[in-house]
Amino acid sequence: MRKYSEENERIKRHYFQYLREAMRRDQATVDKAADAILKFEASTGFKPFKRFHIDQAMAFKKKLEAAKHTRTGKPLSKATIDGVLRVNKAFIHWLAGQPGYKSRIKYSDAEYFNINAKDARIAHQQRDKPHPTMAQTSHAFKLMPDGSDIERRNKALFALLMLTGMRDGAMASLRLKRVDLVEGCIYQDARDVKTKNAKTFTTWFYPVDPIYRPCFQDWVNYLRNDHLFGHEDAVFPKPEMAISPDGGFMVGGLSRDTYANGGKIREVIKGAFTSAGLPAFVPHSFRKTLTIYGDQLCTTGSQFKAWSLNMGHDNIITTLSAYCPITTEMQADLIKGMADRPISA
Repeated sequence: MRKYSEENERIKRHYFQYLREAMRRDQATVDKAADAILKFEASTGFKPFKRFHIDQAMAFKKKLEAAKHTRTGKPLSKATIDGVLRVNKAFIHWLAGQPGYKSRIKYSDAEYFNINAKDARIAHQQRDKPHPTMAQTSHAFKLMPDGSDIERRNKALFALLMLTGMRDGAMASLRLKRVDLVEGCIYQDARDVKTKNAKTFTTWFYPVDPIYRPCFQDWVNYLRNDHLFGHEDAVFPKPEMAISPDGGFMVGGLSRDTYANGGKIREVIKGAFTSAGLPAFVPHSFRKTLTIYGDQLCTTGSQFKAWSLNMGHDNIITTLSAYCPITTEMQADLIKGMADRPISA
């Protein structure tokens, strides 16, 4: 059993309540904060926070720098270290204003959780993440089997990713009432669709390869007409398990329930690419694929603004900075290409 401090547990409970109720953080964020603070506690031997000293913060930084990732065995990334330290910095800063701690902890003490400027630049540097090309997505999609209900479901979710660029969590929670096949859109209502920051918006199907839309439409109609699924039922339901003849478990059909998170969506998409002999691209990478495609397809600023809104971004800069980076080679080609463009007086 791990050690713990009852006094620490009480003040942490107040802090987590502050994060949820005052700062409006979701439970996932609070859980991450709890894990990061626990790491710091463990590094001090679970000493009471009232005995906090800046030496503890400096020792904790050194411990993180020497730590190894539990799965890969590699040193922790600068971004991971920075994230853990930032959580503890915020906690100690809050603690400095609490009764019983004011006389023991100064606000400036929290600054000792900062990493050095060089490591901070490394941690916050935006890096190019791999994404599939339009040709690669088409190739992987065509090779996906569709013999069983689960295989048809998997192929349909790949199709919807290409049509909308939805986040995997939103797709996992999607219900049939949010699908409009006539207008060709998905209404991402945050009341039941797990969108980022609980934002509600409508996504119309992107004008991509025509192989995707019929696949998704056929799946939705199959659920509605053959399985008699209703408005509240899942678009990508979990399998319904049954007992096999040998006493084990087998897929007996489709349940009407949604998945709790996007884990299954990620598993399906990675599997589709690896089965096609391609890298294991994740669902989120489709958003970059679609953005780059949209940048080539759109001819006016208004068109690209609509493309950006379709992804749930109010600001076009968000779309461009996150999913449409300009490499050094592209920068050079674009600048040089402007030299041949005539300029009117």
